[in-house]
Amino acid sequence: MSARRIETRSAAETEALGARLAERLVPGDVIVVSGEVGAGKTTLIRGAARALGVVEPVTSPTFTIGRRYSGGRLPISHLDLYRLEGMDEEDPALLDDYLGGDGVAFVEWPAVGAERLGRPALEVRLEHAGEERRTIEIVDRAVPGRGTR
Repeated sequence: MSARRIETRSAAETEALGARLAERLVPGDVIVVSGEVGAGKTTLIRGAARALGVVEPVTSPTFTIGRRYSGGRLPISHLDLYRLEGMDEEDPALLDDYLGGDGVAFVEWPAVGAERLGRPALEVRLEHAGEERRTIEIVDRAVPGRGTR
């Protein structure tokens, strides 16, 4: 496991960081992304999606729980668990439709679904650092020797 902290100074730099993270992703990876409202979670995910070949708009799935994007190097699932109070009353297969397989999954507000998400490949935490700046901590939890990391 390795961790690093990076500061971005604009939304464009946050997207570019997402693009760099996407280079390392392999099928089955789950990336959990946390931070307060407006911290740049979807911006980072948009950068990763663009780098993976998604050309359609990438927006937060807050009201739909999840979105899927295809047509790029890897299929992408983008989940936002903000509106869920817990997983006990949800359909057990709710997350299964988005996780695993031949794609990658980005999960915003992952705490509520932590037990069902399994071991994430990456944990990303974003914090406001003033104006357009963000402090971003990336923890790589991938299994050593897996994929192209």
